[in-house]
Amino acid sequence: MSPLPGEPNEAEGVLNPASGRTPDGTLHLLPRLVSAGNVSRVGLAEVVLTDGVPTGVERRGVVLAPDAGWERGRNNAGVEDPRVTWIPALGLHVMSYVAYGPLGPKPALAVSEDLTRWRRLGPVQFGYQPDLDTDLNLFPNKDVVHFPEPVPGPDGEPAYAMLHRPMWDLGWFRPGEGVHLPAGVTDERPGIWISYVPAAEAERDITALARPRDHRLVALSEHPWESLKIGAGPAPIRVPEGWLLIHHGVSGTIEDPFAQNQKVSYAAGAMILDPADPAVVLARSAEPLMAPETEEERSGTVPNVVFPTAIEEIDGVRHVFYGMADAHIGVARLERVG
Repeated sequence: MSPLPGEPNEAEGVLNPASGRTPDGTLHLLPRLVSAGNVSRVGLAEVVLTDGVPTGVERRGVVLAPDAGWERGRNNAGVEDPRVTWIPALGLHVMSYVAYGPLGPKPALAVSEDLTRWRRLGPVQFGYQPDLDTDLNLFPNKDVVHFPEPVPGPDGEPAYAMLHRPMWDLGWFRPGEGVHLPAGVTDERPGIWISYVPAAEAERDITALARPRDHRLVALSEHPWESLKIGAGPAPIRVPEGWLLIHHGVSGTIEDPFAQNQKVSYAAGAMILDPADPAVVLARSAEPLMAPETEEERSGTVPNVVFPTAIEEIDGVRHVFYGMADAHIGVARLERVG
């Protein structure tokens, strides 16, 4: 998918899509559409298949725009980088997205039965946790994804879990404030965290999904290709070894974390999370599974970016949809070797 000439909502790119199937089983993407001024909306686009391979899309309009006050600042606005997980036990698609509001990027949730009509649950409100000696709500946060089924919570009881990526440097918002790390964390690079909502609470009141607690660090950067930061990609998928999490890793130099022009490279790797305790990493890739190689991946709004955000199975084959240099959407086949 590439920007449609003459379409104002796509003037600055189409990228980083979520995905899902409408009640009739038709595969759709929910792309981030960027209009002039870096204002993002979430669209809906039916995937065109040719011999079981995604080859294009048919646009179905906009399903979420920055209409809520907390999704807009005086000089910015946006609903960005959606991830959608179908959770059968809830009978709902759960969308996490980045609300670019008055205090910068904050995670938010919405739910839908059909991918077309979405109900906002509001900004994510992280429960206060004394042993962290901080309030996670102070910090910008991105890359929120949900597991598709309840997992064991810290107390062993079933819980809906979300992965997320807090950013500890507050200097962008309050000059001179700098980095504030939670207790027990010594590495200031943004990494992947997990938080939980008891399954029974969410099943009684779906808005409970927006009030996660029991926050734990899952993973930080380990390898050169992810030396600056890591973040979750598509929602985890269950494989025999555990939960497969495709994640992105960033290397290079970031002078302004919110500037579009950066000297960075985004690549994609994978982790296996323990099904008995998804805060535990059982294995991870030392080298990227995919790195910027094609012209569309190496040249764009932010050059040198592959940013996976959705996985779908088509005729028994898993396909990964990903952002290409913050300008286009590509697809890759995910194959198991060995």
